[in-house]
Amino acid sequence: MAVATPLVNEAPRVVLSARGLRRDFGGFTAVKDVDLDVHHARVHALIGPNGAGKTTVFNLLTKFLQPTHGTITLLGEDITKTAPDKVARMGLVRSFQISAVFPHLTVLDNVRVALQRPNRLATQFWKPLSALDALNGKAEELIRSVGLEKEVNAVAADLSYGRKRVLEIATTLALEPKVLLLDEPMAGMGHEDVGMVAEIIREVARERAVLMVEHNLSVVATLCHHVTVLQRGEILAEGDYATVSEDPRVRTAYMGTEETS
Repeated sequence: MAVATPLVNEAPRVVLSARGLRRDFGGFTAVKDVDLDVHHARVHALIGPNGAGKTTVFNLLTKFLQPTHGTITLLGEDITKTAPDKVARMGLVRSFQISAVFPHLTVLDNVRVALQRPNRLATQFWKPLSALDALNGKAEELIRSVGLEKEVNAVAADLSYGRKRVLEIATTLALEPKVLLLDEPMAGMGHEDVGMVAEIIREVARERAVLMVEHNLSVVATLCHHVTVLQRGEILAEGDYATVSEDPRVRTAYMGTEETS
Protein backbone atom coordinates (compact mmCIF):
# COMPACT_ATOMS: atom_id res chain seq x y z
CA MET A 1 0.00 0.00 0.00
CA ALA A 2 1.31 3.45 -0.94
CA VAL A 3 2.31 5.72 1.91
CA ALA A 4 1.73 9.47 1.93
CA THR A 5 4.60 11.69 0.84
CA PRO A 6 5.12 15.36 1.65
CA LEU A 7 2.85 17.68 -0.30
CA VAL A 8 5.32 20.55 -0.62
CA ASN A 9 9.07 20.94 -0.65
CA GLU A 10 9.32 23.33 2.28
CA ALA A 11 10.44 21.98 5.64
CA PRO A 12 7.41 21.39 7.86
CA ARG A 13 6.86 23.74 10.75
CA VAL A 14 4.82 23.07 13.87
CA VAL A 15 1.61 25.13 13.87
CA LEU A 16 -0.35 23.36 16.63
CA SER A 17 1.29 21.82 19.67
CA ALA A 18 0.14 20.20 22.91
CA ARG A 19 2.31 19.25 25.87
CA GLY A 20 1.31 17.11 28.84
CA LEU A 21 -2.36 17.31 27.88
CA ARG A 22 -4.65 15.77 30.49
CA ARG A 23 -8.38 15.80 31.13
CA ASP A 24 -10.04 14.33 34.20
CA PHE A 25 -13.76 13.78 34.66
CA GLY A 26 -14.18 13.20 38.37
CA GLY A 27 -12.10 10.12 39.11
CA PHE A 28 -11.78 9.14 35.44
CA THR A 29 -8.84 10.28 33.32
CA ALA A 30 -9.96 10.52 29.67
CA VAL A 31 -6.69 11.94 28.30
CA LYS A 32 -3.33 11.55 29.99
CA ASP A 33 0.05 13.14 29.19
CA VAL A 34 -0.56 13.62 25.48
CA ASP A 35 2.17 15.43 23.51
CA LEU A 36 1.22 16.35 19.96
CA ASP A 37 2.83 18.35 17.14
CA VAL A 38 0.84 19.16 14.01
CA HIS A 39 2.81 20.51 11.03
CA HIS A 40 1.94 22.90 8.25
CA ALA A 41 1.12 21.26 4.89
CA ARG A 42 0.86 17.82 6.46
CA VAL A 43 -2.06 15.50 7.18
CA HIS A 44 -1.84 14.09 10.71
CA ALA A 45 -4.15 11.26 11.76
CA LEU A 46 -5.36 10.58 15.28
CA ILE A 47 -6.48 6.95 15.45
CA GLY A 48 -7.33 4.34 18.04
CA PRO A 49 -10.07 1.95 19.11
CA ASN A 50 -13.41 3.25 20.36
CA GLY A 51 -13.05 5.00 23.70
CA ALA A 52 -9.37 5.81 23.14
CA GLY A 53 -9.89 9.53 23.79
CA LYS A 54 -9.70 10.87 20.24
CA THR A 55 -12.77 13.10 20.42
CA THR A 56 -11.74 14.36 23.86
CA VAL A 57 -8.37 15.41 22.44
CA PHE A 58 -10.20 17.26 19.64
CA ASN A 59 -12.42 18.98 22.21
CA LEU A 60 -9.38 20.01 24.23
CA LEU A 61 -7.48 21.38 21.23
CA THR A 62 -10.47 23.43 20.06
CA LYS A 63 -11.19 24.53 23.64
CA PHE A 64 -14.66 23.00 23.88
CA LEU A 65 -13.10 21.42 26.96
CA GLN A 66 -10.54 22.98 29.27
CA PRO A 67 -7.55 20.71 30.05
CA THR A 68 -7.00 19.67 33.64
CA HIS A 69 -3.26 19.96 33.02
CA GLY A 70 -1.01 20.77 30.09
CA THR A 71 -0.55 23.48 27.49
CA ILE A 72 -1.76 24.08 23.93
CA THR A 73 0.04 26.38 21.49
CA LEU A 74 -1.32 27.64 18.17
CA LEU A 75 1.04 29.44 15.77
CA GLY A 76 3.42 30.08 18.66
CA GLU A 77 0.77 31.54 20.97
CA ASP A 78 -0.42 29.84 24.16
CA ILE A 79 -4.18 29.19 23.79
CA THR A 80 -4.59 26.94 26.84
CA LYS A 81 -7.05 29.34 28.44
CA THR A 82 -8.38 30.98 25.27
CA ALA A 83 -12.10 30.85 24.49
CA PRO A 84 -13.25 28.59 21.61
CA ASP A 85 -14.58 31.44 19.46
CA LYS A 86 -11.29 33.32 19.66
CA VAL A 87 -9.34 30.14 18.86
CA ALA A 88 -11.49 29.73 15.73
CA ARG A 89 -10.80 33.33 14.69
CA MET A 90 -7.09 32.67 15.18
CA GLY A 91 -7.29 29.93 12.54
CA LEU A 92 -8.03 26.65 14.37
CA VAL A 93 -11.25 25.43 12.76
CA ARG A 94 -13.06 22.15 13.27
CA SER A 95 -15.65 20.13 11.43
CA PHE A 96 -17.78 17.60 13.27
CA GLN A 97 -18.57 13.94 12.68
CA ILE A 98 -22.17 14.75 11.74
CA SER A 99 -22.60 16.81 8.59
CA ALA A 100 -23.52 20.39 9.48
CA VAL A 101 -24.88 22.34 6.53
CA PHE A 102 -28.10 24.29 6.03
CA PRO A 103 -30.22 21.70 4.21
CA HIS A 104 -32.71 24.12 2.63
CA LEU A 105 -30.09 26.54 1.28
CA THR A 106 -28.24 26.11 -1.98
CA VAL A 107 -24.58 25.16 -2.11
CA LEU A 108 -23.76 28.78 -3.01
CA ASP A 109 -25.78 30.21 -0.12
CA ASN A 110 -24.24 27.78 2.39
CA VAL A 111 -20.79 29.04 1.46
CA ARG A 112 -21.92 32.68 1.41
CA VAL A 113 -23.24 32.29 4.96
CA ALA A 114 -19.87 30.89 6.07
CA LEU A 115 -18.06 33.81 4.40
CA GLN A 116 -19.97 36.44 6.36
CA ARG A 117 -17.77 36.36 9.46
CA PRO A 118 -14.35 36.70 7.82
CA ASN A 119 -15.81 39.49 5.69
CA ARG A 120 -17.35 41.28 8.70
CA LEU A 121 -20.92 40.86 7.54
CA ALA A 122 -22.10 38.44 10.24
CA THR A 123 -23.40 41.17 12.57
CA GLN A 124 -24.51 43.69 9.95
CA PHE A 125 -28.06 42.37 9.95
CA TRP A 126 -29.57 45.68 8.78
CA LYS A 127 -27.98 45.36 5.35
CA PRO A 128 -30.09 44.04 2.47
CA LEU A 129 -29.69 40.48 1.27
CA SER A 130 -28.06 41.83 -1.88
CA ALA A 131 -25.04 42.77 0.26
CA LEU A 132 -24.07 39.10 0.14
CA ASP A 133 -23.61 39.33 -3.62
CA ALA A 134 -20.16 40.75 -2.96
CA LEU A 135 -19.22 37.32 -1.60
CA ASN A 136 -20.23 35.42 -4.73
CA GLY A 137 -16.79 35.46 -6.35
CA LYS A 138 -15.02 34.04 -3.30
CA ALA A 139 -17.86 31.56 -2.68
CA GLU A 140 -17.67 30.25 -6.23
CA GLU A 141 -13.89 29.94 -5.95
CA LEU A 142 -14.24 27.80 -2.81
CA ILE A 143 -16.95 25.71 -4.44
CA ARG A 144 -14.70 25.04 -7.45
CA SER A 145 -11.81 24.13 -5.16
CA VAL A 146 -13.81 21.20 -3.76
CA GLY A 147 -15.36 20.15 -7.08
CA LEU A 148 -18.93 21.25 -6.44
CA GLU A 149 -19.23 23.76 -9.28
CA LYS A 150 -21.87 21.66 -11.06
CA GLU A 151 -24.01 21.69 -7.91
CA VAL A 152 -23.59 25.41 -7.13
CA ASN A 153 -27.36 26.06 -7.30
CA ALA A 154 -28.43 22.70 -5.89
CA VAL A 155 -30.22 22.60 -2.55
CA ALA A 156 -27.96 20.99 0.06
CA ALA A 157 -30.67 18.51 1.10
CA ASP A 158 -30.59 17.04 -2.42
CA LEU A 159 -26.85 16.26 -2.33
CA SER A 160 -25.51 12.78 -1.61
CA TYR A 161 -24.05 12.29 1.85
CA GLY A 162 -20.52 12.45 0.49
CA ARG A 163 -21.21 15.70 -1.39
CA LYS A 164 -22.69 17.19 1.79
CA ARG A 165 -19.44 16.45 3.58
CA VAL A 166 -17.55 18.12 0.73
CA LEU A 167 -19.81 21.17 1.09
CA GLU A 168 -19.01 21.21 4.79
CA ILE A 169 -15.29 21.30 3.94
CA ALA A 170 -15.96 24.28 1.66
CA THR A 171 -17.81 26.16 4.42
CA THR A 172 -14.99 25.35 6.82
CA LEU A 173 -12.41 26.68 4.36
CA ALA A 174 -14.43 29.90 4.15
CA LEU A 175 -13.26 30.63 7.70
CA GLU A 176 -9.66 30.71 6.40
CA PRO A 177 -8.22 28.06 8.74
CA LYS A 178 -4.51 27.74 9.39
CA VAL A 179 -5.18 24.38 11.06
CA LEU A 180 -8.16 22.25 10.02
CA LEU A 181 -9.49 19.55 12.35
CA LEU A 182 -11.68 16.93 10.70
CA ASP A 183 -13.67 14.52 12.87
CA GLU A 184 -14.19 11.26 10.94
CA PRO A 185 -14.66 12.92 7.53
CA MET A 186 -15.25 9.54 5.84
CA ALA A 187 -17.87 8.28 8.32
CA GLY A 188 -20.96 6.85 6.61
CA MET A 189 -19.64 7.27 3.08
CA GLY A 190 -19.82 4.85 0.20
CA HIS A 191 -16.59 3.68 -1.40
CA GLU A 192 -16.94 6.05 -4.37
CA ASP A 193 -17.19 9.09 -2.08
CA VAL A 194 -14.26 8.10 0.14
CA GLY A 195 -11.71 8.46 -2.65
CA MET A 196 -13.16 11.79 -3.74
CA VAL A 197 -13.06 13.30 -0.24
CA ALA A 198 -9.56 11.95 0.40
CA GLU A 199 -8.26 13.75 -2.70
CA ILE A 200 -9.96 16.99 -1.60
CA ILE A 201 -8.32 16.74 1.82
CA ARG A 202 -4.98 16.12 0.13
CA GLU A 203 -5.40 19.34 -1.87
CA VAL A 204 -6.63 21.29 1.15
CA ALA A 205 -3.50 20.28 3.08
CA ARG A 206 -1.18 21.87 0.54
CA GLU A 207 -1.76 25.24 2.19
CA ARG A 208 -2.59 24.37 5.81
CA ALA A 209 -2.23 21.73 8.49
CA VAL A 210 -4.87 19.02 8.75
CA LEU A 211 -5.47 16.91 11.86
CA MET A 212 -8.09 14.23 11.42
CA VAL A 213 -9.73 11.47 13.41
CA GLU A 214 -10.37 8.61 11.01
CA HIS A 215 -11.29 4.92 11.34
CA ASN A 216 -10.67 4.01 7.69
CA LEU A 217 -7.09 2.77 7.90
CA SER A 218 -6.73 2.50 4.12
CA VAL A 219 -7.35 6.25 3.92
CA VAL A 220 -4.93 6.88 6.78
CA ALA A 221 -2.24 4.80 5.06
CA THR A 222 -2.42 6.64 1.73
CA LEU A 223 -3.29 10.17 2.89
CA CYS A 224 -1.58 10.87 6.20
CA HIS A 225 2.05 11.78 6.76
CA HIS A 226 2.04 11.19 10.50
CA VAL A 227 -0.12 8.97 12.70
CA THR A 228 -0.70 9.16 16.45
CA VAL A 229 -2.33 6.10 18.01
CA LEU A 230 -4.28 6.56 21.24
CA GLN A 231 -5.36 3.89 23.70
CA ARG A 232 -7.17 4.61 26.95
CA GLY A 233 -6.34 8.29 26.64
CA GLU A 234 -2.57 7.84 26.22
CA ILE A 235 -0.30 7.78 23.19
CA LEU A 236 0.42 4.17 22.32
CA ALA A 237 2.55 4.76 19.21
CA GLU A 238 3.33 7.40 16.61
CA GLY A 239 5.17 7.79 13.35
CA ASP A 240 4.30 7.21 9.72
CA TYR A 241 1.68 4.58 8.92
CA ALA A 242 4.22 1.91 8.00
CA THR A 243 5.86 2.29 11.40
CA VAL A 244 2.73 2.24 13.56
CA SER A 245 1.05 -0.53 11.58
CA GLU A 246 3.98 -2.85 12.36
CA ASP A 247 3.88 -2.07 16.09
CA PRO A 248 2.61 -5.19 17.92
CA ARG A 249 0.94 -2.98 20.56
CA VAL A 250 -1.13 -1.31 17.85
CA ARG A 251 -2.15 -4.67 16.39
CA THR A 252 -3.22 -5.83 19.81
CA ALA A 253 -5.22 -2.65 20.45
CA TYR A 254 -7.10 -3.00 17.16
CA MET A 255 -7.39 -6.77 16.74
CA GLY A 256 -6.76 -8.28 20.16
CA THR A 257 -3.73 -10.17 18.86
CA GLU A 258 -0.19 -9.42 17.77
CA GLU A 259 -0.58 -11.66 14.76
CA THR A 260 -1.50 -10.10 11.41
CA SER A 261 -4.54 -11.51 9.67
